[in-house]
Amino acid sequence: MGTRLAELVERFGGQLAGDPDLEVSGIAPLADAGASHLSFLSNSKLRAQALASRAAALIHSPADEEALAAGFAGARIVTKNPYAYFARVAQYFFSLTEVRPAPGIHPNAVVAAGAQVDPSAHVGPFVTIEEGARIGAGVVIGAGCFIGRDAVIGEDTRLFPNVTFHAQCVIGKRGVLHSGAVIGTDGFGFANEGGVYIKIPQTGRVVMGDDVDIGANTTVDRGALADTVIGNGVKLDNLIQIAHNVEIGDHTAMAGCVGVAGSTKIGKHCMFGGAAMINGHIEIVDNVYVTAATMVPNSIREAGQYTGFFPVAPNKEWERAAVLVRNLEKMRDKMRELEKQVKALTETK
Repeated sequence: MGTRLAELVERFGGQLAGDPDLEVSGIAPLADAGASHLSFLSNSKLRAQALASRAAALIHSPADEEALAAGFAGARIVTKNPYAYFARVAQYFFSLTEVRPAPGIHPNAVVAAGAQVDPSAHVGPFVTIEEGARIGAGVVIGAGCFIGRDAVIGEDTRLFPNVTFHAQCVIGKRGVLHSGAVIGTDGFGFANEGGVYIKIPQTGRVVMGDDVDIGANTTVDRGALADTVIGNGVKLDNLIQIAHNVEIGDHTAMAGCVGVAGSTKIGKHCMFGGAAMINGHIEIVDNVYVTAATMVPNSIREAGQYTGFFPVAPNKEWERAAVLVRNLEKMRDKMRELEKQVKALTETK
């Protein structure tokens, strides 16, 4: 069954140009869209591809209105942020066909007598839920998950199969934890005495807000004494390490393989490219963008984009650059000596 364009505009806004009764059955990329699809243009560099698209309708920005109005035969929805509009429409179409697991506890699950599981929640096979845990309304817990004692999982949060959610940890509403995620592992805390490491008990929690999305095989360590805190709307990709007592502000996003060392405080609306490495015990303000593979050794106190690596180059060129970098200290000392000599010569004239 299709959805009328007028219904989509009524639900999500935007300005419709074309037949309001035209029905679309789904959303597809520009090159693949057919006569029953809605597509989108979020990058004007692809304007020629949009003009050639066979989609029934396009979502695009006002910047592309003139060109598409003249050259695209289908209907159009004009909006300030076509990519965000696409995301909402895609969610809507997905919801029409999504099959949610039925409420109830699978016979193979092990649920402690003192745990509280809302009747509308789904608990899959081979799940373990320990004493004192609280599972909210509409929660979906996939097969093989572990929920520790006194843990709290908020309404409509989904745990995909084989998530480990340790004791006393908390996640808010509408969260997503992908397979292999581990929340609340011990932080890497040890005291050194004469070359021997003494473990420091990690007694804090992991506390996560609403609308948090944690990728596959990502780990978030519990705090040593205070809590590790993940704000509302934070998005963490796959294979990320968040160490103990880290604080991440609302709506910050990190791509795969980022590592954040302990006790670092990160602001709101930050973005971290893949494999960025963030030192411990530093602070990063709001609205900072750290590019991929960048090492951040010190605090960042001003919003903006930061990069800390050499772009790829032919190996011989890279080797020459590495030699120069290693000799910078000697070159600096020679420059200082030359400056002194020039100054002395100038002063004798």
